[in-house]
Amino acid sequence: MRNNLLIVICLYFISCDINTNVNSEKHKKEELKTAKDFFNYKKPKILVVGSFHFDYPNLDALKTKELDKIDVLSSERQKEMRELIDYIKKFKPTKIGVESLGIPDFTKDLKDYNQGNLNLSRDERHQLGVRIASEMGLDTIYSIDASPMVNDLAKIDENYVNQLWENYDWKSDSKLDSLKREWFKYEQELQKEITLLNYFKRMNSREYHEFNYGTYLIDDFKLNNFQGADNLSTYWYNRNLRIFRNVQDITENENDRILIIFGNSHAAIFRQLITCSPEYEYVEFIDLERVIK
Repeated sequence: MRNNLLIVICLYFISCDINTNVNSEKHKKEELKTAKDFFNYKKPKILVVGSFHFDYPNLDALKTKELDKIDVLSSERQKEMRELIDYIKKFKPTKIGVESLGIPDFTKDLKDYNQGNLNLSRDERHQLGVRIASEMGLDTIYSIDASPMVNDLAKIDENYVNQLWENYDWKSDSKLDSLKREWFKYEQELQKEITLLNYFKRMNSREYHEFNYGTYLIDDFKLNNFQGADNLSTYWYNRNLRIFRNVQDITENENDRILIIFGNSHAAIFRQLITCSPEYEYVEFIDLERVIK
């Protein structure tokens, strides 16, 4: 009987010790901090507005056929442009950065427009950048585009760069390339069928951005072991890293609200860089459905 009592007492204290350890471990887990806890402070906000090129320069690998182009200067599309501009203005930008190396000078265009000395072109940097800057009372439009590192490498070793670009044309006979072109054609036709605002909501979604960037990771990306990877990193990815560096240079304080207007193919990398950076808060385009505070 005495032995049984001793066993019960021992089991009781062992149970208490286990429960104490479990509760202590649970308490420790509740106290654990995440990286977000350390970087939880007011940050400058960035809204990326990925756009198709309103004037269709057709400088990208996939070209837009004449019959698929829309006229953003038509009366109907200008009504839609008004709706799109009003939507973007909910962000209340304090700075606007556009896809330009400084020529043309969009700050000068803004000044001329405000003075009534400029008729705006179809260019999205005019239709969105200049008009929003004017209506928000901003006096500067920042040219934040950048030349990629591959241009610098060409000055050092032109033969090496030529080898990087050999047979690199974003084309192949693969099934994925065929599907990519079908998707692009569908999107071109869709532009004619829905409003500008609804199309911008579509093309600035996470899914669209990530899939769009994913098309860079097939076909020519697989050229000659690392040729495609080296080409993409020194040309496309590096260019976007340098653009992000320019964004850092125009950032002044936590109250900045930076609107970036660029070709939408850049947007996936911008999304990654901005969301990963502890320096900024990334604003989703769809979140402008509600007023951003």
